[in-house]
Amino acid sequence: MNKYKVPSKPHIYQNFINGHYKNSSGNETFERESPGHGAIIGQYPLSNKKDTEEAIAVAKKTFKSDEWFSLTGVDREKIIRNVAAIIRERAEELALIETLESGKPISQAIDEMEWAAGIWDYAATLARHIAGDVNTNVGRDMTAMMQKVPVGVVGMITPWNFPLLIISQKLPISLAAGCTAVIKPSEMTPGTTLLLGGMLKEAGLPDGVVNIVAGYGDPVGMTLAESNDVDMISFTGSTAVGKHIVRASAGNLKKVELELGGKNPQIIFPDADIDALIDAVVFGIYFNMGECCNSGSRIIIHEDIAAGFEAKVIAHAKKVKVGDPLDPTVKVGAIINKNQFDKIMNYIESGIAQGAKVTLGGKALESDCGAFIEPTIFSDVTPEMDIASEEIFGPVLSILTFKTTQEAIEIANGTDFGLSAGVWTKDIDTAMYMTRNIDAGTVWVNNWMSGYPEIPFGGMKQSGLGRELGPHAVDEFMETKSVLIKMGATPGDWVR
Repeated sequence: MNKYKVPSKPHIYQNFINGHYKNSSGNETFERESPGHGAIIGQYPLSNKKDTEEAIAVAKKTFKSDEWFSLTGVDREKIIRNVAAIIRERAEELALIETLESGKPISQAIDEMEWAAGIWDYAATLARHIAGDVNTNVGRDMTAMMQKVPVGVVGMITPWNFPLLIISQKLPISLAAGCTAVIKPSEMTPGTTLLLGGMLKEAGLPDGVVNIVAGYGDPVGMTLAESNDVDMISFTGSTAVGKHIVRASAGNLKKVELELGGKNPQIIFPDADIDALIDAVVFGIYFNMGECCNSGSRIIIHEDIAAGFEAKVIAHAKKVKVGDPLDPTVKVGAIINKNQFDKIMNYIESGIAQGAKVTLGGKALESDCGAFIEPTIFSDVTPEMDIASEEIFGPVLSILTFKTTQEAIEIANGTDFGLSAGVWTKDIDTAMYMTRNIDAGTVWVNNWMSGYPEIPFGGMKQSGLGRELGPHAVDEFMETKSVLIKMGATPGDWVR
């Protein structure tokens, strides 16, 4: 019997500002309907510019007080690690909220809570490893120090597809650096991020260090991007919105970190073990309903093995269970909302109109409630088609073929994106050559979507700016200050 249920009444949420939960200044709210069940599952504060400016002012005042950064790295580490423990304790509660808000499968959401907690654990270690440098080679009477100092107030704008996981790629690392923050979660999935405020307080974080404001991109997100009191923006979302944020942030030339879209290729060579990679291909495209920046949405396969591959990937994709996100056996849940559903279906229609062949799916699933799309596969796809070059953000796989290694590289690099890519081959020379020549921030060889907090993540070209995670991620949230110290008297010989 399934223990996960749709609640009988919606959860009521509030903003988190200066260590306390409070309504929006106008007491306005908005609701979220579960995409998989059609029920209202949350009521959230509809914040305005005033609410956002209040959160920014609190974060700025707290940063200037130096209460957080003045703590030792050991003390910051303890608090950050406490958060990881609380996330693990409340994993099922948090996973249920994300499943109800986003439509993702409950089993996947539970896994994501552990992934998120693992990042908090890793970020805690970074708090103890922030160190500058010293140069004693600039003169016998001169010592130069390079100090690392926190950038200040960080505005964080997160998407709807991995709510707690993506804020966990930003917030704990910025806290390790000593920054304060104002967070705007997506209006479609704000629940777990708003609850995170109370979890931070429970973990021992001082009031005012983190402030969370729910609402729409305009005015909340744009106020953050435009504010002269925000020193940095960290944004995950679409490339189009990322460009808009860069323009809006120009007023005070704040630092900008962007993790944006992808049209990620998996390149399969003739010597690859097809039976071994089929499951990774199916996982890569249908994980999180394809609503994933790392979705492996393009297969670029050598023409000699394409037919056999297509038959096997179709057969394996047919086994993918689509349905109620609260069913622990379901792998593909509901599409986030009607706009995204319509966008995906329009791309499917575009693929057909441009000459590609639907070999699996291509239709919406009948359902009493919720928006579900069949796992879809296109063959006979060419690089100029929309489904081969644009981010669909849905369960749609395009299969393209190549003759030569150079052609495979040209197809892989032939989009505006450069987030991630995969190479499947038993030949180490081929693998290394491809990793050198593919324009992508991450290249997987004989696997797909493996990831660790210790390894940097980010994109090239229009897939983003900067890197999240990894040992140097904390540097994104810091500035380097050069200090030059002279010993002895300074000769006054410029004017003689």
